Amino acid sequence: MKRAYWILIIIITFTAGCITGSFFSSNTNMDDIKNNGQNPQSTKTVEQKKKPKIIQPKSNVIMGYVQDFRDPDEIDYRPLSHVIFSFAHPMKDGSIHLNGETALNHLRAVVEKAKKHDTKVLLAVGGWFHLNGGESYEYFKEAIAQSTSRTKLVKELIALIEKESIDGIDIDFEHPRSDEDAAYLNALMKELSIELQPIDKELSIAVHSKIHSQSGTELGMVVYDPLMFQYVDHVNIMAYDGQWDGGYEAANLSPYPFVENIVDYWSNLFDEHGYPREKLVLGVPFYAQPEDPNSKQVSYAALINDNPKNSLKDTVNMNGTIYHYNGEATMQKKTEVSLNHGFGGMMLWEMGLDAKGSNSLTAAISEVIQSKDTSLQDN
Repeated sequence: MKRAYWILIIIITFTAGCITGSFFSSNTNMDDIKNNGQNPQSTKTVEQKKKPKIIQPKSNVIMGYVQDFRDPDEIDYRPLSHVIFSFAHPMKDGSIHLNGETALNHLRAVVEKAKKHDTKVLLAVGGWFHLNGGESYEYFKEAIAQSTSRTKLVKELIALIEKESIDGIDIDFEHPRSDEDAAYLNALMKELSIELQPIDKELSIAVHSKIHSQSGTELGMVVYDPLMFQYVDHVNIMAYDGQWDGGYEAANLSPYPFVENIVDYWSNLFDEHGYPREKLVLGVPFYAQPEDPNSKQVSYAALINDNPKNSLKDTVNMNGTIYHYNGEATMQKKTEVSLNHGFGGMMLWEMGLDAKGSNSLTAAISEVIQSKDTSLQDN
């Protein structure tokens, strides 16, 4: 009886197994099984690991102003990241004017030549002197004081840079003298930023050094709203023209200690407001200031043409007049202190004043920047 019982269990188990195997064989998708006898492919999608994004160190800029009367063929575009073509002149109604057909033709030639060297071109607006004579301050202030004229100014600038394939705008309002002026300028920068960002154009602003060349203290006669710096790509600090602080003194044009105070001031200001220091660009002069106030400024090129050894100095007696300027060593020292403070590069006023060849100040500055950029890439 017990033996018959176990035989019955075996028969039932065998029969159930056959039925189950037949059922699963008829319901298996054979496309999931490779003919070479390997295991079936998984239906689960395997996510590919993303390659880590390599962030290239940002190269430091060299932004060189070029005045509208300069011969575009005389400019060396190779060391420049940006050419700032100077100037477009704002009118009180918000319209914008260039200095005649020659200026327009020069602008177009600069754009064409700069593109061949991957150099960007910005259009500078304002400056110290106005097309109609005198200072540009009153024209610029009235243009940005009212919303209608300010909007007209913005629209005309956008139309001009798009038509002429310009890479952005540089605002040079010299200088806001009150909280009211600062508010108008802030409003302008905001409106420009809103229009420029969607079309991938840059916005920069030229600013006063804000430091007294003799006392080293902050100047209150020029007023900025720091909030406007959030809207710009570059802040070009005019770290020169200290010769008029507290009475004319040519030696205060742009000595190294003056620039040290300027760099510290702007570094602290940007840290206080949480802005990246790489927006800051230190400006340097390519001209010499005479001790005799009745004499005219001379270009650095004129000093070198007189004697190439003047590149090694910061002071020279030429034609009976003592001139103060920045030679190669001082320029390189300024470039180093700028970069060591996290600034984004150097601004040059102005390219037409530089010497050619081995005594070029642009070349001396570029040498320091290239060394710094190479060091960052190696790290």
